[in-house]
Amino acid sequence: MPASRRSDCPISFALDLFGDRWTLLVIRDLMFKGKVRYSDFLASEEGMATNILADRLRRLEAHGIVTRTKAARNAGGVTYALTEKGLGLAPMLVEMIVWSSKHDEASAAEPEFVAAVARDRDAVVASVVAAHPSTAP
Repeated sequence: MPASRRSDCPISFALDLFGDRWTLLVIRDLMFKGKVRYSDFLASEEGMATNILADRLRRLEAHGIVTRTKAARNAGGVTYALTEKGLGLAPMLVEMIVWSSKHDEASAAEPEFVAAVARDRDAVVASVVAAHPSTAP
């Protein structure tokens, strides 16, 4: 995040953290696609460059959105997980999926998911959050 803020507007604050083309895709992959390793994120269809991915993961960790955990010695590597703060983005991402399904003919949103949100938005958000292990902070 920049040292000086453009304003105290909450939308401006969110844009400072999420306002690029890649950050929300990393969060999407963690939240909805079960990706947890660096190589998992690189395999996403959008084709993010390695330097961009590394930067976004570091930024999200610095802001308390994700945690980075070294895997066991024999397993090697690291895994990433959403924190409680990161999981707090679930309602916004669910709304983005629903909005895109209405306004993008090529949207890959699953009709069952969109219908479930229409029936009980809070239950869908709760199930998305419940699908992730509790992490700190």
